Amino acid sequence: MTAGRTDPVVRSPYGAVRGRYERGVAVFRGIPYAAPPFGPRRFRPPVPLPPWDGVHDAGAFGPTPPKPPYSEAFAHYLSDPVVPGDDCLNLNIWTPEPDPGARLPVLLWLHGGALTRGSSAVPVYDGHAFARDGVVCVSVNYRLGVEGYGLFPDTPPNPGLRDQIAALTWVHEAIEAFGGDPGRITLFGQSAGAISIGALIAAPQTQGLVRRAVLQSGPPEASERAKVRRMVRRMASRLKIPATAEAFAAVDRDLLLHTQAEVGRLSSPVVGGPAFGIVIDGDTVPRDPLEALTEGGAAPGVELLLGWTRDEYRLWLVPGGLLDRVDRLGAVALAGAMARCHCGSEVPRGYRALHPEAGPAEIVGQLVTDHLLRMPLHRLADARREPSYVYEFAWPSNLPDLGSCHALELGFVFDTGEVPEARKLAGEGAPQELADEMHAAWVRFATDGDPGWERWDEAHPVRIFGDRAPDAENGLAYTAYGPRDRELALWATDATDAAVPPEESTPASAPADGSPSRSAELRSAVRRLRRTGALRRH
Repeated sequence: MTAGRTDPVVRSPYGAVRGRYERGVAVFRGIPYAAPPFGPRRFRPPVPLPPWDGVHDAGAFGPTPPKPPYSEAFAHYLSDPVVPGDDCLNLNIWTPEPDPGARLPVLLWLHGGALTRGSSAVPVYDGHAFARDGVVCVSVNYRLGVEGYGLFPDTPPNPGLRDQIAALTWVHEAIEAFGGDPGRITLFGQSAGAISIGALIAAPQTQGLVRRAVLQSGPPEASERAKVRRMVRRMASRLKIPATAEAFAAVDRDLLLHTQAEVGRLSSPVVGGPAFGIVIDGDTVPRDPLEALTEGGAAPGVELLLGWTRDEYRLWLVPGGLLDRVDRLGAVALAGAMARCHCGSEVPRGYRALHPEAGPAEIVGQLVTDHLLRMPLHRLADARREPSYVYEFAWPSNLPDLGSCHALELGFVFDTGEVPEARKLAGEGAPQELADEMHAAWVRFATDGDPGWERWDEAHPVRIFGDRAPDAENGLAYTAYGPRDRELALWATDATDAAVPPEESTPASAPADGSPSRSAELRSAVRRLRRTGALRRH
């Protein structure tokens, strides 16, 4: 507690909460926004809490949702604390001024972790720096894995996404009491958190609740229902129970997590496989979120900040020495990437021509990153009438081989590079100058919608963080124009080449020379790639 100040008490529409003053800002941790999702509520949509009597103590992080631990290889780089307890639908608030008259901009954070791991208690996500700089910061826990994204015939889909909608609704109704402006809520999230935000801003239930959104390394998307259903059925087969929510709800929590980890261990962003994800449900997700945002007129007036890291794929491949293994696989890995990305050989051939120094692992990684991430975000920025801003994080980690990997930018966005958990990815000596640049851009965007560089247009301006301009001697941020355009143009050419009229093409299932079809060859390559163990889900 700050000397001479009593603990802050805020009277929200849901009840009074007592926080703590820490380093000059008021912090409220572990505030419940919905009832505990267990017992009869397990696998069901979130249930609102009635207003409570008395004062709820919000001095510590609340329970984290059930989740399996990271593998040893990934735990070396990523932290994921566990707080036991059932009341896991909770949120945290950092505010410079817990006064209803302050009307400060609000940033609401949704963590990543493949919808199976992560929580708001990760120290890198501490919201102090945002509150220090005049923004109310909120972070949210939501159900994960089969508890949050299992697909069952006897309960509505997407309970984890419904948790997020409940949290957003709570914030919209209560944040004014904590000094926030409910008309200036900016969602921001990374990886699965960004994918969630794509679905949230497109959801009918959230229209008018969000002013801006930041999607970091995650595009709006919906998973194939069959892929999610396969995860559930494989778990049910191992557990020897029906693939229903009722049957799963009777399973011990730890056994369920162990089974989930076993079934999902061979999934990977690079080769796909069964995994949990947001699905079209006719309710919260009535259509694919990317289509809704680019063609359906969803989220009118919502301004966007979109971006990625230069070497996203290195976090998927470096742990356990997998980068070298994929390099050794060579042509098999490239064939697997072609199958994953549904592209012909012209695309990887073009990447080799553009990057002759790159090995197979880099080509595979950039192919998959462009297909899954950069192309959808380009499409989103191109289609929106509202202002969009695009960035690329390019600073390479001080740890071997990680480069500018997935999630590395988070310690800079939150300005938490001093915590040991940030150094697990960045190493020692991360530049504070870069944190100052990125953090300030997010503050500006939340405050007035302008992060500090040109909005997206035909010239494709991209703010590069963590690299020096070719003609500059100093500085760690500059604007480049179309830095990924040459690579992404290859996909358009490939799609054009693939659009051959049927009478001019040879059916893939029956090649003229009797050789296996390309699709069969690529499926075989993917199976070989998975059997090597080169790509395992963390």
